[in-house]
Amino acid sequence: MKLIHTAIFLFCCFSLQPILAQDILAKKDSVAAKVQQVPEKFISTAKSKADKLNKQVTARTDKALKRFLKEEQAMQKKLAKIDSVAAKNIFTRSIDSLGNLQARLKGKLGKVKVPSMLSQPGGPYLDSLQNSLAFLKGSNDLLKQSKGITDKLGNATKSMDALKDKLQQAEAIKSFIRERKQQLKEQLSQYTGFTKDLQKMNKEAYYYAQQLKEYKEVFKDKRKAEQKAMEIIKKVPAFNDFMQKHSQIAGLFNLQGGSANPQDLAGLQTRSQVEQLIQQRLGGGPNAGAAVGQQMAEARSRINELKSKFPDLDNAADMPNFKPKELKTKSFLQRLEFGSNIQFQRSTKFFPTTSDLAGQVAYKFHKNGSAGIGASYKLGLGTGFNDIHFSGQGASIRSFIDWKLKGTFYLNGGYEQNYQPDIASLPDGIGQSWTPSGLIGISKKYKINSKLKGNMMVLFDFLYNQHVPRTDPIKVRMGYNF
Repeated sequence: MKLIHTAIFLFCCFSLQPILAQDILAKKDSVAAKVQQVPEKFISTAKSKADKLNKQVTARTDKALKRFLKEEQAMQKKLAKIDSVAAKNIFTRSIDSLGNLQARLKGKLGKVKVPSMLSQPGGPYLDSLQNSLAFLKGSNDLLKQSKGITDKLGNATKSMDALKDKLQQAEAIKSFIRERKQQLKEQLSQYTGFTKDLQKMNKEAYYYAQQLKEYKEVFKDKRKAEQKAMEIIKKVPAFNDFMQKHSQIAGLFNLQGGSANPQDLAGLQTRSQVEQLIQQRLGGGPNAGAAVGQQMAEARSRINELKSKFPDLDNAADMPNFKPKELKTKSFLQRLEFGSNIQFQRSTKFFPTTSDLAGQVAYKFHKNGSAGIGASYKLGLGTGFNDIHFSGQGASIRSFIDWKLKGTFYLNGGYEQNYQPDIASLPDGIGQSWTPSGLIGISKKYKINSKLKGNMMVLFDFLYNQHVPRTDPIKVRMGYNF
């Protein structure tokens, strides 16, 4: 009987073996097909973005270090006139450190030593992008890569590693600057005449941190090739397993294969340990719990208040002692706002119904104001529903300024030059080829989505009396900005 059972078991094993092998091969082919759909442009896009951010961070960090070095040297000379010994003790070592940081930034010395908690300064996006490239690089058998793609993957991975190192250096330099500010504040408190110097350093430190944050936000803006690639890769089970082992969260908690054993979380306090510590400090009973709850509520309220005032800060020590300029860290291109609008004008004795189609660009010079230029084309639509025909009725060149009044309402003013063709019904010399317009009014802006804003303007043309033939003084325009 046992021989019969053994024979049946062996028969089933040998019969199922080809089926299992085919199933494994089918799954592997399915994974390979998905991975091969990853656009090659994704690799070059990731590399170019990493190289650009690396260059930006290097240039801005070098600029900040030069300014700090210059400020400390100036303060050292000033203090030397009062106390030469103190000037040497306070500044000599720091000036040498700033010089070393500059040299390390440019690769002339060894890398900056970074604490382990700063191992992933680029955040989840950089972590995901870096691991996606690493996964593709290790999937040669699935991708069936040519030598060209293999080289591109290798170069992109190197760029990501270099960017990670550069961001680590920037975080270390930020920490150094933060500590140095506090040291100088304490060491120079007994001397007069250094308030403005310390405020300059505080401003530079604040704007340096904000500029780095601005660069990272632009870096996280996903392009079409990236979005498509990430959608494809996330559908591959092997990639999810790879992320569980190599992602930032896995490294933080020492997770392997997604398991969270107690021994993997050594050093982290449990809930019971925290409760026990509170009881030791405040005692037991309901009063202790109420006291803790009250203190936590007050602390939460204070933190929320600070966050509302300075939403971009990631460290309390970076709190500025001055009123920051919101646009100082924005580049010229980031301050530009593009848009368009449309305006309809009813028909008159001399003009058909017209539609002004305009495009414009504005430069944001203040958090509440912007100024810009634009141009429009005047399209004739006919004189009514029974007489619809299109014709060219001129063009205009525009300039304008916007200033925020309250909420979403803005004061809008502008000057325009409008070109109109000759009007056949008027004698020669009476019509004007170019007519000026001086506009002032109110605009209402509203949000359509994260990148698109709508607006509606009601404007009065106080030069309408100079137009021959006369035009309507009220202009109503609708449009959008992006």
